Amino acid sequence: MAQLLGMFVLALAPIIWLVIGLCILKLEAYKASIGALAVAAICALAIWNMPAIDMVTAALEGFAMAIWPIVIVIIAAVFAYNLTVHTGAMETIKRMLCSVSADRRVLVLLIAWCFGNFLEGMAGFGTAVAIPASMLVALGLDPITSILSCLIANGVPTMFGSIGIPTTTLAAITGLDPIQLAFTQALQVFPFTLACPVLIVMLVGGGPKALRGAIPVTLIAGLSFAIPEVLTARFIGADLPDVVGAVCSLIATFAFALSMKERAVPEEHRMEIAGAGKAIDAGEALRAWAPFILIFVVLMLTSKLFPTINGPLSSIKTTANIYAGDPDATLTFSWVNTPGVLIFLCGIAGGAIQACPPAEMAHVFVQTCKQMSKTVVTMLGVLACAKIMGYSGMISSIASFFVGTLGNLYPLVAPLLGALGTFVTGSGTSSEVLFGNVQVQAARSIGVDPLWLAASNSLGVSAGKMISPQNIAIGCAACNLTGKDGEILGRIAPYAFAFALCMSILIFAFA
Repeated sequence: MAQLLGMFVLALAPIIWLVIGLCILKLEAYKASIGALAVAAICALAIWNMPAIDMVTAALEGFAMAIWPIVIVIIAAVFAYNLTVHTGAMETIKRMLCSVSADRRVLVLLIAWCFGNFLEGMAGFGTAVAIPASMLVALGLDPITSILSCLIANGVPTMFGSIGIPTTTLAAITGLDPIQLAFTQALQVFPFTLACPVLIVMLVGGGPKALRGAIPVTLIAGLSFAIPEVLTARFIGADLPDVVGAVCSLIATFAFALSMKERAVPEEHRMEIAGAGKAIDAGEALRAWAPFILIFVVLMLTSKLFPTINGPLSSIKTTANIYAGDPDATLTFSWVNTPGVLIFLCGIAGGAIQACPPAEMAHVFVQTCKQMSKTVVTMLGVLACAKIMGYSGMISSIASFFVGTLGNLYPLVAPLLGALGTFVTGSGTSSEVLFGNVQVQAARSIGVDPLWLAASNSLGVSAGKMISPQNIAIGCAACNLTGKDGEILGRIAPYAFAFALCMSILIFAFA
């Protein structure tokens, strides 16, 4: 038992360092991530006896995975936004949004919750934080509040993100029925989905008093997402719950906001935008929204919803074995049908529609790359650390400790494993790969429904996604808050911990 505990603590060392570096030492995220990588490498070599060549190639696989597709997605998303600002189109967008409602609570629900969840459902990989957060800052919302709102919103849709990849992956590795699994996940996350719009409104409005006059729109935003999500998961599966839920929520919230437009907005919640009352013709509106409309249309058409397009584009790929310790451990690079490439092309096309000269586009792109440079280093460090922890056996040691010591109490920590996996990797899919089979094996050993505990891993991903250093770094980069990662982590942690606690109680109570 002592040995098991010791290995558990040592396995957590990179994560412990990451938290200390960000929250206590106040290091910038890229410095903390490099430190975590160093700690993971030392532990893997000295404690888990990982061959040096395996450790190096595991890190290289992490670097490759960070660059493609994650870094390319982040740069593309921020480039599309920066180009919209450069052309002046963002001012038009701001005026249009404020013509729907001058209430900042409603605007944050529309952008962070509805639009953000749509982006998560279609693309994932940080787009749901980068684009909505930068839009909220452009509207005049405090940058930290903008990031926190998007982090809260981004938690619950992760299990069905990127057209359901995390859930379909979990079903594939565990052998569970994908539709039953998706339905179980949707039921588990239902109360947390309803809670998120409430928390977002309270955050933006400065506490519970912000709900005064906003309860109807908050409930509509939550219910119009959660109910379609459950129904879609039950009858269709994991591909569409986020997309259907987000579109329904956007339509319902938008319609309700318009119906309440004539009501007076309390001064403390009013968002004033210069020229908000100025008429905007259809042509100007379409030009302003062109990059985001193109992103919506292109991501939809190239998704698995349209196999005749998705299939040929997805076939343009390269599969490589980077990790030396396992010839079957391959990484696939999709060169065309990946969100980063598609968003980048949409950004260029949108800039052309907005009459931006190629030279100016190139300048915006170079400035975006400079803006994102520290974030890129953070991504490289975090993903390399995650790969070393996974391949060396450090992740397995963490899981073994929980399974071996808790027995029938294991359901209490089942969501926490999912949260831990996402915290380390920044990816719901990676967390499912790391811990999916652990959850199923634990369920069978203690006589619990494997579907319930497998789904609980995905539920925990929601809490882990909120505090993922990767996700936080994306938000900070998009809002020009480099170096504020520790502050953001400290502010979002109470929400994530509260979610994790409630999730643990829920899973244990109904196990």
